[in-house]
Amino acid sequence: MGKTNQSSVTEFVLLGLSGYPELEAIYFVLVLCMYLVILLGNGVIIIVSVYDSHLHTPMYFFLSNLSFLDICYTSSSIPLFLSSLTSKKTISFSGCGVQMFLSLALGSTECVLLSMMAFDRYVAICFPLRYPIIMSKTSYVPMVAGSWVAGAINSVLQTSFAMQLPFCGNNVINHFTCEILAVLKLACADISINVICMAVAYMIFLVVPVLFIFVSYVLIMSTILRIPSAEGRRKAFSTCSAHLTVVIIFYGTVFFMYAKPQAKDSSSTDKGHVTDKIISLFYGVVTPMLNPLIYSLRNRDVKAAVKSMCQKCSSQGM
Repeated sequence: MGKTNQSSVTEFVLLGLSGYPELEAIYFVLVLCMYLVILLGNGVIIIVSVYDSHLHTPMYFFLSNLSFLDICYTSSSIPLFLSSLTSKKTISFSGCGVQMFLSLALGSTECVLLSMMAFDRYVAICFPLRYPIIMSKTSYVPMVAGSWVAGAINSVLQTSFAMQLPFCGNNVINHFTCEILAVLKLACADISINVICMAVAYMIFLVVPVLFIFVSYVLIMSTILRIPSAEGRRKAFSTCSAHLTVVIIFYGTVFFMYAKPQAKDSSSTDKGHVTDKIISLFYGVVTPMLNPLIYSLRNRDVKAAVKSMCQKCSSQGM
């Protein structure tokens, strides 16, 4: 950690979709529209969670944190992504490190936070009478805080190891942003320590949370199936279906992006690089856009809170 960076590189060039100029304008408009939807949708979730006293529960505290996290995550990468589709395709060395740190910290935090939300649903379904005691404020606030701290620690380690590597000449990042795998390919030094560090991080922030979520939902399904009435089973499942949908979308794209073998950088793998970029776009933009839609469309409480807030705002405006 005490080493100084000996790179001759002072800035990086973001390749983005430079090889496909005909797509740049389309993607710029598309991503900009999705970013506005992300800000609006997640912003509404946060506002109604604070505004409506009926939503001052552990589940909506987790949900509002997830929405805030999605806004921060997309804001750390989408402006850079949009600039890479215009004339400005460079980023300073330090700016690249900051953007990498924010993306890793927020992505890692979301992995842990989703597992904490699964535990919340497990307690609500399997131990409904003890739920207020188990998921008290002294429990769920530290759980959320721990998610943020864990993500920050992982990002500090990953980013510091990556940015201390020497970058001797090639400064073209074959990505929209300073994605860590794309940056490591440019280092002119042994990256085995980085690979080991990343492998450990993936186990902690991907595999362990997924296993935790899987076990939680096995126990949840077991409990739901023991409910005698079909209506009771439907209501019980509806309380966790939105979270399960978000988990499948989020972890599906993350595992595809990071758990698959990485091909060597060559012109023959250009289509593979484009695929990686599109998957990264889906993970970094589409998923945060879908989260508020999934929760609001499947949740009567959120829809009722939004309707109440709109009616109050319109009556005050009149």
